[in-house]
Amino acid sequence: MGPDEIHLWVLRKLVEEVAKPLSIIFEKLWQSSEVPIDWKRGNITHISNKGEKEDPGNYRLVSLTSVPGKIMEHILLETMLRDMENKEVLDYSQNGFTKGKSCLTNLVAFYDRVTVLVDKGSATDVIYLHLCKAFDIAPHNILLSRLEKHGFTLSDRWTTRSIRHCGIECTLSKFADDTKLCGVVDMLEGRNAIQRDLDRLERWAHVNHMKFNKAKCKLLQMALGNPKQKYRLGRECIESSPEEKDLGVLGDKKLNVRRQCVPAAQKTNCILGCIKRGVTSRLRKVILSLYSALVRPHLEYCVQLRGSQYKKDVELLE
Repeated sequence: MGPDEIHLWVLRKLVEEVAKPLSIIFEKLWQSSEVPIDWKRGNITHISNKGEKEDPGNYRLVSLTSVPGKIMEHILLETMLRDMENKEVLDYSQNGFTKGKSCLTNLVAFYDRVTVLVDKGSATDVIYLHLCKAFDIAPHNILLSRLEKHGFTLSDRWTTRSIRHCGIECTLSKFADDTKLCGVVDMLEGRNAIQRDLDRLERWAHVNHMKFNKAKCKLLQMALGNPKQKYRLGRECIESSPEEKDLGVLGDKKLNVRRQCVPAAQKTNCILGCIKRGVTSRLRKVILSLYSALVRPHLEYCVQLRGSQYKKDVELLE
């Protein structure tokens, strides 16, 4: 619950009664371009992010805000994304938070190009870039100015992001705070192009008050005869890695599907067992809701990148 102490299930059970008054509130807020003070407050709690739960450093803070406020944000987000799609604001390389795209489309589209280059025998370098706390430190005034530049002005500061290429020459793929840069490096010209793009991205980050987490930025170099070029991001050299994790799937020459499928199947079986033991109802509506919320996301996370050689893994997931 947020600071209003209204549980989500209360709103769910009383949906017929609260829908009309909430719609009136939303419309008034849209017209006045104001945000209620109560919606700006939040209860801060921590959730486990990675590693051992006994280590305080493995937790991250989240803010629990008012659910009606989140509903209003969702309505605005849908409107803005629809307008962005119509105005072609977001580039094709942006996969995160875009309708019809996901970490799966990001993976398939990018590695479709990479594997074609490697199959041709072309020396290929892939650089994995990670923005540091992108969602926490993104300046709101810059985001607002970008939106206004693309015509998102309502009398209306309410609906007032686009990450620009800044002249990128090589293949770029973006998902949330993770970005991949890829290029053919058989010739010196290709290696220089990648370095120029890295310099442009570093300047973009500086202008927009963002920064890359350079400890997480890695270089993956593929194909025999790769010249093993060294690249820098700012003043620091990017560390080379024999294999790099890409949104839950290994990004080496051979994608290790089994290492992805087995843990996913084990986790979902465990969750299904908890549902069977802990939920007495067997109504279709209840079971489907639980499956959609708790089970299906684990099966869909980057595991559809399959081939006929992965028959056992496909059967395991099905």
